[in-house]
Amino acid sequence: MAGTKITVETVLHALGDPTRRAIVELLSQRPHSVTYLAEPLGITLTAVGQHLQILQDAGLAYTEKVGRVRVCRLETKGLVVLEEWARDRRSLWEQRLDELSRLLQEE
Repeated sequence: MAGTKITVETVLHALGDPTRRAIVELLSQRPHSVTYLAEPLGITLTAVGQHLQILQDAGLAYTEKVGRVRVCRLETKGLVVLEEWARDRRSLWEQRLDELSRLLQEE
């Protein structure tokens, strides 16, 4: 999915699934093989691959083949998109609350 812009919708969709959140948590500790990820989650290698594809599309994971093993790593591009979105919303809500406070003080 090279060149495709990562959207907040894609990131939120990817993180909306508990299995994918668990994969992100595991990868936040250190890189893992697909086989290692499947075991504690109790899912097949195929299922891990499908979840990883969604995480990769959302900029949350990266996989590479090292010898005969596919190694997965945490990718932060999607987290940056999510952080920027949250920061923009926070700024907007802070402005609205400041305006509400100003209006209430006038009364």
